[in-house]
Amino acid sequence: MSEDLNLDRLRSGGKPELARTLARLERTPEAPEVLALLAEVEAAARGQTVGLTGPPGVGKSTLTGALIAAYRDSGRTVGVIAVDPSSKRSGGALLGDRVRLASNAGDPGLFIRSMAARDRLGGLAEQTVAAMVLMRALFDVVLIETVGVGQSETDVAGVADTVVFCVQPGSGDSLQFMKAGIVEIPHLAVVTKADMGAPARRALADLKGALGLAEAEAGWTVAALAVSAETREGIPGLLAALDGHYAWLRDTGRLEARRRAQACGWLAEALRERFGTAGLKAAGDLSLAEGESPFTRLAAVGAELRRRLEV
Repeated sequence: MSEDLNLDRLRSGGKPELARTLARLERTPEAPEVLALLAEVEAAARGQTVGLTGPPGVGKSTLTGALIAAYRDSGRTVGVIAVDPSSKRSGGALLGDRVRLASNAGDPGLFIRSMAARDRLGGLAEQTVAAMVLMRALFDVVLIETVGVGQSETDVAGVADTVVFCVQPGSGDSLQFMKAGIVEIPHLAVVTKADMGAPARRALADLKGALGLAEAEAGWTVAALAVSAETREGIPGLLAALDGHYAWLRDTGRLEARRRAQACGWLAEALRERFGTAGLKAAGDLSLAEGESPFTRLAAVGAELRRRLEV
């Protein structure tokens, strides 16, 4: 591994070092030293990853800000990945994270990063997984706010430990997303803008009905909550529910299994993006042994495929 890319330097360098490393990751995601760093930090995972998903305008950014404040008040450090729509001209993020989220630049326990979704339809940027792995080794909680693209916004289930699905009062989204099957993805569901009163109560009832028809993860019941990021109503209960799901994952042994399945899925997707369907088929069995890093495996398989396919 390159001397300037290692976990100790990340931990001691604070937010400037993390920003520098993320920029390097985005410039050269396949560099051997970058993949080696990712393999190192993956083994040092310490934090819960929470994905916030839902349609545009539902209030994900405002809810993210409320969760940041609540987590920091509890003494926990927070990393945030805000995935934004992309400029057709430059490919860069259209909505800067610091425009949408209140960020204290002097707070060493909070780091916020915008990432452009580019042409991906799943609501995440290509490098979200790698950025999440870096942040997961440094912070107690990593929040991932997806771009919000409706029915195709499902990739977050392959990244987060806990997925929160957001519904807005009066939008009918709970029924629409029940049809799309997206309500089968979350571990928690929230009605935002609970301070709207009767419309929020109706939305909560609709959401509970939709969840009642979905197939939940075995052993876990998806709770439906009403929250208001503006008044902080329901935020303590949401934090307790998030902590409860994470504890359940750890206590039942599902956390390790979930993360390994996510790693296998990321490896397959990374190879497909780099080498196409033919390359993915040529790669053969991509299951990971216990303790094996997908980043180490990507470097090895990628080198072999380049040799065999002359890419």
